[in-house]
This record gives sequence, structure tokens and C-alpha cells, in this order.
Amino acid sequence: MKPAAFEYSRPADIDEACALLAADDGARVIAGGQTLVPLMAMRLARPSRLIDIARIPGLSYVRDEGREIAVGATTKQHVIESDPVVRSKLPLLAKVMPFVGHTATRARGTVGGSIVNGDPAAEIVLVAVTLGATLVWREGGENAPIAASDFFLGPMVTALPLTACLAETRFPVWSDARIGVGFHEVNARQSDFAFVSAAAQVALDGDGRCTRAAIGIGAVTAVPFRLEGVAQSLQSQRFDEDKVREAVKAAVADIEPMADLHASAEYRKRVAVTMAARAIADAYQDASGRA
Repeated sequence: MKPAAFEYSRPADIDEACALLAADDGARVIAGGQTLVPLMAMRLARPSRLIDIARIPGLSYVRDEGREIAVGATTKQHVIESDPVVRSKLPLLAKVMPFVGHTATRARGTVGGSIVNGDPAAEIVLVAVTLGATLVWREGGENAPIAASDFFLGPMVTALPLTACLAETRFPVWSDARIGVGFHEVNARQSDFAFVSAAAQVALDGDGRCTRAAIGIGAVTAVPFRLEGVAQSLQSQRFDEDKVREAVKAAVADIEPMADLHASAEYRKRVAVTMAARAIADAYQDASGRA
């Protein structure tokens, strides 16, 4: 099939893009188009107007701001995959990037596009929630920040206003000397959407004891979520597989997993424990190898 007819606009700046959105209820923003274009081709999406923000100056960047790394909304995913600042200061984001889609889609897909799409299985979304990133949207000539944990409301549903555009994502930087990360996911084929995913970032002291941790689960429930209790249980502890598995199992006991043709709710809950335990183990090992 081919897309239904639509108008096309290329705004000069993000405020013009927001104005175009406000003027047309059927308008949609496009940057990389790796999600929207296939939906249009199958006529599952029929926007009346496409607002192309891919070439707006100043929306594509990776900026080191000390305690945070700011990533512009139209920054291509392949740029993040190889960026030295990301590798050095956002090791968890660097870790997951090879799992984001395929090489060809990362060449055009954007960081902001992945976040705004709000897929609970998206790896970039999981990292944003796990690390406690701040998302900044633009509307009415002003910026509005929101915590990643508050931005995602359900599968492909976010808090982004209909007349706003995501401007940037601000990932916090850990200043700890020994940081380690781990990531695991299960899918039908490599680089396909995950059925279950888990991410972990830990900081260790000189004795191998945890001083800080962040653990997140994706693709299991309607939105990715952090395992705050598990992170707290790791404080001052060396890695103990049995204790970690018990802590994760207790943390997911009351969640309501999704069920679909690919994986049952029971499967997702059971595998989430294994994926999280493996991600935490890898994070400890990764941190232990750093001076």
C-alpha cells in the first residue's frame, strides 16, 4: 500500500513547528520516520500534514553540561552509538545502542523520535527511565521539563501536549569513579522488539561494595519502570546472586505484565527476574574491572 495524501511542511525552527501543530489537529511531526512512515504505508496512520523537523538548526547535538548530558531531539541514533562523550559519561546508553533496531534504522532514527513514540520495549526509553532523565518539550515559545518517569503514560502514550515538540533529553551523569553497566533482553530475533529487557548501572567502592544503583525493567508492563527497592537493597553490598534474584522477584511480584501473541504475562514476569539479575551481575563485573 501507499500512504494517503498529506501536506508537507518544513519549518524553520521548533516554534514554527509547534504553531503548525496547533493549526492542524491531524498534523504529525516527523524526524527520522522509522516508525511513522511504515504506519503510513500500511495506512494505520493518516496524518493530514507532516511537519519535518529533521533539518531544524540546533536540534541535533550531544552536549556535555557537567552533571548532565543533553541530547537534542533530532540527534541520530547512530551518532549516539559512536559518540565519545556518551561512551565516557553515559555508559548505559552506549551499552544499549547496538540493540536499538538495526544498523539501517539507526542511521535515520532519532533519539527524540524513539522517546516520543513511547514504546515500552524501546531501549532508549528504558535508559531514560532507569537513569532518571529529564525530558524537555517546547510549546508556546517556552520550554517545559518533565521527569522521564512521568512522561510515559502507556504503550505509545506520553504526556507530550498535542501542540508541543520534544526539544531535548537530559541524562544525568554519575561522577563515581567505578561505574559498571549491564543490559539484557529477550526477543525473537536480534534487534527485533524485546519481550523483556533489563538495564542496570551500579557504582562500587574500593572493596567492591555498591554505593549507588539504578535498575530498570522494560517491555514487561505498559511503561518501563525502576526497581527502587532492589537498588536500595544493593547498598553497601557485594554481589550475591541469590539475594539479588530474591530481591528482584519480590519487586515484580505485584506488577501486571502485558500479554500478547509473543509472550504471556507469566513468561514476562518470570523472565524479568532472570534478565534483571543478569544485568546487575554484569554491572558489578563491569565496575569491578575499572580502576
